[in-house]
Amino acid sequence: MAAAAFSLTLSSPVSKPHTFCTSYYSKPINASFSASLPCKRSPRTALKIVRAVSISSPDLRTGPDDLVASILSKVNQSDGGVSLAKEEHKEVAEVAQELQKYCVEAPVKCPLIFGEWDVVYCSVPTSPGGGYRSAFGRLFFKTKEMIQAVEAPDTVRNKVSFTALGFLDGEVSLKGKLNALDEKWIQVVFEPPELKVGGLEFRYGGQSEVKLQITYIDEKIRLGLGSRGSLFVFQRRTQAA
Repeated sequence: MAAAAFSLTLSSPVSKPHTFCTSYYSKPINASFSASLPCKRSPRTALKIVRAVSISSPDLRTGPDDLVASILSKVNQSDGGVSLAKEEHKEVAEVAQELQKYCVEAPVKCPLIFGEWDVVYCSVPTSPGGGYRSAFGRLFFKTKEMIQAVEAPDTVRNKVSFTALGFLDGEVSLKGKLNALDEKWIQVVFEPPELKVGGLEFRYGGQSEVKLQITYIDEKIRLGLGSRGSLFVFQRRTQAA
């Protein structure tokens, strides 16, 4: 079922570190290079030069904080990527590729994956929410929010909230169990979707599964790459005071 195709980037149920992942970032060595250390290595480990970069572009970002700010500025208020032009999708992909250089060594084992996340972007905008997010579906269903909750040790909950026909509130939700395939890839098997519209509530369809790679994670965002190449950007939800 297309509605099950929420991307996720999750943790292995068999590995539960007791401390949060810590990444060590060095300042650029010079104007042409940036360096990083994965979180599991000692700060005394030799710096790894990732590659030379040009400083001719005014939009260039070389540090993780700048890259995170840049990608969020491009995808926020884009209706999950729907309103972006082809060139803008390309810019998002370029920033995501740069951020991969700062990903922790074993993101599947990083406790930062747990919590609630807003699905703020997908390179294939119809993937989160399936038919409800298609060009035809958007004529009748206005998406209010797309949320993914990752709960220890191995539970994933996806929810798309919408307004149908301009006056009926509804939501589609899925619950899944995750399995780690390696240190970067996970598989999640989802139960049949549950649909709630007005006072009605029912399940439809069958099980579904996704395989995804975690390409970057920190306290603010998480990037995921689907097995078919779709890029997802998740932004951590802030807790109300």
